[in-house]
Amino acid sequence: MKRFVQGDNRTQSFLLPEALDDNVTDTNPVRVVDVFVDELDLHKLGFEGVEPALTCRPSYHPEVMLKIYIYGYLNRIQPSRRLEREAQRNVERMWLAGRLAPDFKTIARFRKDNGKAIRSVCRQFVLLCRRLDLFAEALVAIDGSKFKAVNHRDRNFTSAKLERRMRDIESSIARYLEAMDTADRQEPAIAKARTERLQDKIAALKEQMRSLKEIEVKLNEAPDGQVSLTDPDVRSMKTRGTGVVGYNVQTAVDTKHHLIVAHVVTNDGIDRDQLTSMAKLARAEMAVDKLTAVADRGYYKSEEILACHEAGITVFVPKTVTSSATAHGRFSKEDFIYNAKTNESGARQASGSSGDSRPLSAA
Repeated sequence: MKRFVQGDNRTQSFLLPEALDDNVTDTNPVRVVDVFVDELDLHKLGFEGVEPALTCRPSYHPEVMLKIYIYGYLNRIQPSRRLEREAQRNVERMWLAGRLAPDFKTIARFRKDNGKAIRSVCRQFVLLCRRLDLFAEALVAIDGSKFKAVNHRDRNFTSAKLERRMRDIESSIARYLEAMDTADRQEPAIAKARTERLQDKIAALKEQMRSLKEIEVKLNEAPDGQVSLTDPDVRSMKTRGTGVVGYNVQTAVDTKHHLIVAHVVTNDGIDRDQLTSMAKLARAEMAVDKLTAVADRGYYKSEEILACHEAGITVFVPKTVTSSATAHGRFSKEDFIYNAKTNESGARQASGSSGDSRPLSAA
């Protein structure tokens, strides 16, 4: 190990240990989180536990818990168990919470009990960005993201899924009854054991059928034709591949500093109807008169674009490709240009090619 940089002995004791603050640079984002939370009026924002109880064990101050929550959001550490582990190995996390290490249940309970107050903190952050003039360009990008919920796919029901599940159970019961008839023709000892086993399976299937009948009643009362057992608010949504049981989170992001201006959680899996509402919400949050918004082709809908125009919002959305020619490997209408002067149509000039587009045929 000669001529290499040597580390300290792990068992060496230091009489003058380094200060924790020396390990966090002045430009570290956690210092911004610390100052931002310190300036908030948590009682006014609606956080629980701001006033300590006179009895029982002392609790963690909501200020500390909020700093931990924001730190996790900033560093994409969302599960409460991971946030608990970070308290033992992350210097930034130690500095921010003063070496306090609440367990994962405390972190999860804080997030559950203060959802509305945390949304108010997001609002305060947007107001701070406005005071710092970070939204001066008034240009946002709108997009949606599908977030998978805790609710499993098997615990989400639609009319078609419920009917298919009932049909499968009825088919299984009929198959077991037929197997019981076959078992009766075997030796008595074997027939008895097999019949009892099949009867247990049939009883379990009938119990499942009764549960599905109860779900069918709830399904008929549901306005959108869906029922989720674990998370009642979650819905099954279409995606490019298979469907996902979760939420569609709409977000408007400032294009210069990449700051989230506005966000909305929806159950609508299609983005086409979200453009106007998100653009208006972003304009209100940024407190500007005129706004320019960009979005992908998934938001293209003529009614939504017209509504944005009437509201004074300029939007840039690529047109949806509806021609089947491209899917079949043929040229589509977008591959040609019409020249009104010569009354000719020609192929579009490819990127990087030289010369004018060559006419293909006269109109």
